[in-house]
Amino acid sequence: MSLRHRPRWAWLGWGVAVGVPLVFLAVFFAWPVVALVVQGFFADDGGGGRTLDLSGFAEVLSQPRTWRVVGQTLAQASAGTVLSVLLGLPGAYLLYRCRFPGRTFLRGLVTVPFVLPTVVVGVAFRNLFTPSGPLGWLGWEESFAGIVVALVFFNYSVVVRTVGGLWERLDPRAEQAARALGATPWRAFRTVTLPALGPAIASAASVVFLFCSTAFGVVLVLGGMRYGTIETEIWIRTTQFLDLRAAAVLSVLQLVVVVAALLVSARLRTRRERALQLTGERSGAHPLDLRSVRDALPAAVTAVVVGGLVVLPLAGLVLRSFRGPDGAWSLANYAALGTTGGRNALTVTVWEATANSLRIAAVATLIAVVVGGLVVLVVSRRPRSHGLRRAVGGLDAVFMLPLGVSAVTVGFGFLLTLDRPLGLDVDLRTSGLLVPIAQAVVAIPLVVRTMLPVLRAIDPRLREAAAVLGAPPGRVLASVDLALGARSLGLAVGFAFAVSLGEFGATSFLARPDAATLPVVIYRLVGQPGAENYGMALAASVVLAVLTATVMMVAERMRGDSGGGEF
Repeated sequence: MSLRHRPRWAWLGWGVAVGVPLVFLAVFFAWPVVALVVQGFFADDGGGGRTLDLSGFAEVLSQPRTWRVVGQTLAQASAGTVLSVLLGLPGAYLLYRCRFPGRTFLRGLVTVPFVLPTVVVGVAFRNLFTPSGPLGWLGWEESFAGIVVALVFFNYSVVVRTVGGLWERLDPRAEQAARALGATPWRAFRTVTLPALGPAIASAASVVFLFCSTAFGVVLVLGGMRYGTIETEIWIRTTQFLDLRAAAVLSVLQLVVVVAALLVSARLRTRRERALQLTGERSGAHPLDLRSVRDALPAAVTAVVVGGLVVLPLAGLVLRSFRGPDGAWSLANYAALGTTGGRNALTVTVWEATANSLRIAAVATLIAVVVGGLVVLVVSRRPRSHGLRRAVGGLDAVFMLPLGVSAVTVGFGFLLTLDRPLGLDVDLRTSGLLVPIAQAVVAIPLVVRTMLPVLRAIDPRLREAAAVLGAPPGRVLASVDLALGARSLGLAVGFAFAVSLGEFGATSFLARPDAATLPVVIYRLVGQPGAENYGMALAASVVLAVLTATVMMVAERMRGDSGGGEF
């Protein structure tokens, strides 16, 4: 059935599929962010109105502290990006071009850090770098190096999966031809393979830079008072100094950084997708040969990185959680999770916070999957009209914006706009739905990026054949799109649930004390004095890490080999 002969109710259905996500994004993302930006450009005129006033920019930008924070943000993001790419390339080769027992398990293990909550990672590395920790001799507690290592821990899997996905599909015959003409393995890699991987490497680097520059929980836990980013500075100016105007100016600065990174990422991802269209199916991976330098060197580098960067922090966190306040091995820290900590440091117990997190994450996941699923249904289409194709591409880009805008900025914007939204006599800031909505805004781009490659890969002739055979549009969606995209839907649900469980930036602004989530409780415990509270923070971090890892393992198992997902 051609588009021009579609019934009116079918057009109405597509209108709803476009309109509902756009309204959601406008109300719960664009409006709060714009309202926050306005705080930096406008000031009260004394008569109840607002006038253009750029003095706030001059004031904030003239402070040495501002440029020190901006410099630290760019330096940490740049160092984290460079190290992630350098360490991730050998891992991409080993896990996607070599075949060996345990490769699937190792791929899953490498992915776990990306979905771990930032607070958990901060606590894990803080445990390593404290003077009494396994790596205390390095002196990296509250240091630039410690923060960068933690950022690499997070983003290593982004490089491995993004570059490995393209490397797996490269035709090996070009490199083999270069070797046959006398090129050394290194020269063949440098002149043939590396240029072919260039778009994927650049795309991964831009995404990693984006994630590093907007890191919040890790920097807040590991940076102390000396090292911070624009995002942590926004949080400090808002929660500790109530300087909303300065926080708004800093949010504008951060928007400039992340929008630039998003534009670069989108352009490079387009180049990568074009490159993939020129290749065939997955080229067969060769058996791992440790007698060859070509395989032995990447294997050695990956073993050191996975063992030292991935396993050691997590193992150290788990082991330290079983040491009580007196230093003896015990379950005291886990037994204390049913209390409010030393000197009543918390308003709820850790188990109550865990229940809050699970309940809120379930609601946020439902919202993210419904809204993100509607977006995917629309942007996965390939309309014949050039104008419609541009509109579909624009819709895809619009829904990626929350991935690059700080969750702290979104949460801050909620506080400014949702007291009486659209003139309604209701204060949404006290509503139990506010935190799930904020978490859903953060999770929607991951749902879209997880499901979109699978639905775009569906041959449109399958839908046309079903329509020719008399299937109505709803039946076509159910029998083609939903059936083929079911496993990617499972992975999208897992990503959304795991991200919502560990979300800290927006939740730290919005969660009420009596409904605190697990990441918020962990941060409060870390900030309280006493060995009992710190031990509880370690045990609570293990609980949160196990929850998120379990969710992702189940989601990956549901996906099987169907593919799907991109960073």
